[in-house]
Amino acid sequence: MNSKKEVSRRTFIGLSATTAAGFTILPSKVISGLGYTAPGDKLNIAGIGVGGQGYSNLRNMETENIVALCDVDQEYAGNNSFRRWPMAKTYKDYRQMFEQQKDIDAVMIATPDHNHALPALMAIREQKHVFLQNPLTHSIYESRALNDAAKRYGVATQMGNQGDSDEGIRRICEWIWAGVIGEVTNVDAWTTRPVWNRDLLTPDKGKRVPRDLDWELFIGPAQWRDYNPDYHPWNWRRWWDFGTATLGEMGTHILNAPFKALMLKFPSAVTASSTPFNIYSPPKSSLVRFEFSRRDNLPKVAMPEVTINWYDGGVLQPRPDELKNGEPMGDETGGCIFYGTRGKIMCGTYGQNPTLLPTSEMENFQEPQKSIRRISDALQGGHEQDWIRACKEPAERRLQASSNFEESGPLTEMILLGVLALRMQSLKRKFLWDGPNMQIANLDSGDVLRILTKNEFEIVNGAPKINREYASLIAYETVQEWIRHSYRQGWEQI
Repeated sequence: MNSKKEVSRRTFIGLSATTAAGFTILPSKVISGLGYTAPGDKLNIAGIGVGGQGYSNLRNMETENIVALCDVDQEYAGNNSFRRWPMAKTYKDYRQMFEQQKDIDAVMIATPDHNHALPALMAIREQKHVFLQNPLTHSIYESRALNDAAKRYGVATQMGNQGDSDEGIRRICEWIWAGVIGEVTNVDAWTTRPVWNRDLLTPDKGKRVPRDLDWELFIGPAQWRDYNPDYHPWNWRRWWDFGTATLGEMGTHILNAPFKALMLKFPSAVTASSTPFNIYSPPKSSLVRFEFSRRDNLPKVAMPEVTINWYDGGVLQPRPDELKNGEPMGDETGGCIFYGTRGKIMCGTYGQNPTLLPTSEMENFQEPQKSIRRISDALQGGHEQDWIRACKEPAERRLQASSNFEESGPLTEMILLGVLALRMQSLKRKFLWDGPNMQIANLDSGDVLRILTKNEFEIVNGAPKINREYASLIAYETVQEWIRHSYRQGWEQI
C-alpha cells in the first residue's frame, strides 16, 4: 500500500472531535474516497428475513456472493429472493443455517424487530459481519448488548437507516458545526406515519397457519400468539410484541440528523403523550419530548442543553414564520427543523434537502468547506456498499461504516426510551433516565401502570356509551421487562 495514500485510524480520530458524531473527518486530498482500494475478493453473504425489505437490501449487495437465504415464510420469500438467487441455499431457521453452512462471511438481517437481536448476536459471536435493519433492536438492553459484542469481536456492522450515508445529513452537520445557525437549543421532528388508522386489540381467534409459514419461528423469543393474518406480513409493526411503534419505525431515519449533528448520547429526561393505546398495540399519534444535557463545545459552536420534540400520526408543531404560505414543511413523510440562536435549518425525512429558513437565504449561502467523508449513491445501494467495504478491511485498519453499531446503538437506545415513555405515560410524570445503568431513575416502588385492555363504543337509547377496561401492572417490574426482555422458553436469553 502506498504510504502517501494511507490515512491511519489514529489520524482519523485525531483530526477532529467531530468523529464522536459518527462521521470520519478527512483531509481534503481524500475527501472523495478512502485513499486506497479495498480487497477485491467477494464476500459470501447470507440473508435472514428476505421476503420484504431484506430483498431490497440484498439487491444492493449483489456485487458479492449471495450464498444463503433464510425466511420463516417460504412463499413470501419465494416470490422474490428465492427466485432471484436460485443457487443460494434456503432455510427457515437461522440457527440451522449457522450450524450447517460454514462459508458465510457476513449476514444481512431484515426480520421483524423482535427477531433482530438473537440472529445478530449469533452472527457476531461467529465473527460474521452484520447489516441489521432499523431499529437496531426491540429493547434497549439488546441494543447495548449488540454494540458491546460488535466491539468485542471486531466485526463490521451497519444499521439499515440509509439516510445516514446520504449527502443531506453531512451538510447539516457541517452547517451546524460551522456555527451557521448558532447554538441549537430545540429541534422539532415529525412523521406522517403510522399507516394504520384504528385501535388494535389482539385478534379474538387464531387462524389456520399457512402451509409455507413456520409460525413458531416467526414468534421466536416473543410471547406466544396464535397465528392471524393481522400479524404477518408487514402488519407486525402494529403490535408491541413484534414492533416498536411509529417512533421505532421512523425515528432512526428522522432523528438521525439531530442525533449526529448535535453529538447526542443518552437523554437526561423524556416525557410522552398520545392518543389512546392498549396493552397490545401502539397509539395512532404521539408526542415525545427528549431532553439532553450540555455536551463539549466544538471550535466554532457551543453544544448547550437541547430539547427534541417528536410528533407522529399527523400531529405537527406550529409552522415556522419563515415558511411562505403553501411552502411545504419537510417532505411527504416528515422532517426536522433545527432552531438555533442565529437561524433555522429544515430538512426532509432522511436528512435530505436541507435548507436554511427562510428558504430565500439559500440564494447567497456559502457552504462551509466539506470535511466529512462522502458516500456515493447512499439511497441507491451506497449504504450497503459502505458496509461491504468495511467488511473487507482488516479490523485493525477498518474505517467503520457510517451507521455502525457504536453509532446506531445509542441512537436506537434513545428512540426506544421514547417508546418506553409512551407505554409509561399513565404515571403522568417526566421520566429521568440513568443511561449508563439503563434505568428510569424516578420510579417508586408503589407505582402502578394503568393500561387499556378493552375499548368499546356503542349507542344505547340514543346516547353514547363507552366501555373501557384497564390492566394494573406493577411499574418497576413491567418497565424492567420492557428494557430487558425475558424470552420465551427455548430461546437463548441475552
